[in-house]
Amino acid sequence: MEKGNKLRRMFIALAMVGLMMGFGYGVSKAVKTSDTAPSSVAKGADAPIMVPGNFSELAENVRDGVVNIQTTKTLKGGGRVFRHFFGGPSGGRDPFEEFFGPGSGGDGPSEGFQQKSLGSGFIIDREGYIVTNNHVVENADEIKVKLADGKEFEAKVVGRDSKTDLALIKIKGSSDLHPLAMGNSDDLKVGSWVVAVGSPFGLEQTVTAGIVSAKGRTIGAGPYDNFIQTDASINPGNSGGPLINTRGEVIGINTAIIASGQGIGFAIPVNMAKSVVPQLKDKGKVTRGWLGVSIQEVTPELAQSFNIKDKQGALVAEVFKDSPAERAGIEQGDVIVEFDGKQIKESKDLPQVVAATPVGKSVAIKLSRNGHAMSKELKVGEMEEKTTEVAKAPTGKKLGIGVQNITPDIAQSLGLKDTTGVVVTQVEPGSPADNAGIRQGDVIREADRKPVKDVRGLMDEIGKAKDKESILLLVQRGRNKMFAAVTPK
Repeated sequence: MEKGNKLRRMFIALAMVGLMMGFGYGVSKAVKTSDTAPSSVAKGADAPIMVPGNFSELAENVRDGVVNIQTTKTLKGGGRVFRHFFGGPSGGRDPFEEFFGPGSGGDGPSEGFQQKSLGSGFIIDREGYIVTNNHVVENADEIKVKLADGKEFEAKVVGRDSKTDLALIKIKGSSDLHPLAMGNSDDLKVGSWVVAVGSPFGLEQTVTAGIVSAKGRTIGAGPYDNFIQTDASINPGNSGGPLINTRGEVIGINTAIIASGQGIGFAIPVNMAKSVVPQLKDKGKVTRGWLGVSIQEVTPELAQSFNIKDKQGALVAEVFKDSPAERAGIEQGDVIVEFDGKQIKESKDLPQVVAATPVGKSVAIKLSRNGHAMSKELKVGEMEEKTTEVAKAPTGKKLGIGVQNITPDIAQSLGLKDTTGVVVTQVEPGSPADNAGIRQGDVIREADRKPVKDVRGLMDEIGKAKDKESILLLVQRGRNKMFAAVTPK
């Protein structure tokens, strides 16, 4: 009996050694060949086990191209540190930050507070251009870049794009830069091994590994959400750092996490950066195409109501006046299924395709109207970028708020049918507006019982107010309206 137990223990030990040897063999083969597992994995016992066990060579090859970014900024009216590292995909984050940027909520320190933040980035060429996240460098007074060898440089912002949360900065004076190669995020497969490199919590050159958990994620960060989800550990400070495949190519830019979750991180696909970064380099900003419609998802119920055979496409909820869509004859209730030769499977596909289309280009659109297939031709317009103004009258009196005209994009985001009035983009803590209960996202419809059409109209009404006299504002908040008496200072 004892002899039989010894034999069993010996066979188990040999089997474990065999598994460990097989594991090691599979590692070297997987890392050298591809970042995706071949079909032979499931075909038999002789197939390699595609689980990397050593990322040291990969980490060594890319570390010189990854940088640590330190910023100093003066907060005015408050701001959030690591704004992309709080909340969840469907709630908990400020829905207005996509339009108005971080620091506009009035929930932070008072004016003049110096905030130091940390982030990451990666070098894209030997001229000193570095890609990072917009929220890492936005409104920064000073940007310092630290290379892997410890050398530090002052950096300047070349261009920023809040809608995709991408930024391009540049350093001068280094003759020994190591740019990283760009991969193709469209070819990335779910289950592929990836590595994140960055400076989480200031811990420079931190390397974490995981797999691609999903692609095309929408998390409510902006109008062009198309994130790569990964379980490679990402933390505050990783923002702007590269997500790298096993060939050493950048396939994503680490951007966000869900604070309440574990093993859930999000990266911007590098192919999106490939279309944005050249424009930032040449013009300092991004010019996008504009169609001029408000859209929504095609649900099974809507598909039945509009006589649509399948759920694919983007349902047109509204056509904006004098827009390219209106001029082309697109109508409310149309379902756009193809734009410029690109199939629109989901409603979120349309904004990305339109935005990437050159302004002025003539394109063909295929749509369904009451169950009948139709084609339209239109010339793509240019999307207007918003500007925020402080509500301050010529006399110098102010309410302590930043306001902006209501663009079609903002109207869609806030669910507004009427684009007259102004939307509150920021509220200064302790200001007259703050004391009166005005909040970011409120829409001012009237001032002293007179309709407010735009920012200039509001400023005119503020200017008419006598010293120490309150202005009666009619404010819309969601579906509700209320009056607020505000005394300008």
